[in-house]
Amino acid sequence: MDFNFLIAVIVAVFAIVNPLGNVSFFVALTEGYNHKDRLEVINKAVFVAAGILIIFALVGNLIFEIFSITIPAFRIAGGILLFSIAFSMLRGSRPKTKLTDRDKEEALERQAVGIVPLGVPMLAGPGAITTVMLYMVDATTDGFDVFKVLAIIIAVIITMSVAYVMLYYGEGIFKRLGRVGALAFSRIMGLILAAMAVQFVLTGLVNFALQQGLV
Repeated sequence: MDFNFLIAVIVAVFAIVNPLGNVSFFVALTEGYNHKDRLEVINKAVFVAAGILIIFALVGNLIFEIFSITIPAFRIAGGILLFSIAFSMLRGSRPKTKLTDRDKEEALERQAVGIVPLGVPMLAGPGAITTVMLYMVDATTDGFDVFKVLAIIIAVIITMSVAYVMLYYGEGIFKRLGRVGALAFSRIMGLILAAMAVQFVLTGLVNFALQQGLV
């Protein structure tokens, strides 16, 4: 297995999902819940998010074919989207692609919060979906690389496992870190994500130039 690829995917998926950054939201969202209800919310959120990311990773190429989307175009568009999310994280604000006013209203339903908005779009938002699809492009461009595909799935499982632990101990983590600590961590993840987003755009531009015979 290409361990460099595996590490890159894990870092990218972890940065965009940002489990620690979602702890404060989870704590506020489940205020007043008993232990059983919170555990049920966590289970739903993690399993739904993991399922969404794995499904989109596996069917990403089919989506490209249906809508006649070229790989360079998707890399450039995906990089721009990820950079906008990273920029929001660097500024210390919550990306608008991850939570809407309507999501906040739906969050009032006790059992539904595990699916919406915590599972989707907080954990598995547009940015996370785009990230796994971009890496799946790398895994299938020169033939179907089984090891790279497995690396993407492993990265999703590892990230969601960490998210599960962080949400499970969310109250304790939030008390220790506080809002300032969570924001600092989010900004670090935002910087890493921004660099990866720029790399996606540059790769897309180079691929486009090669396809058009410009270089």
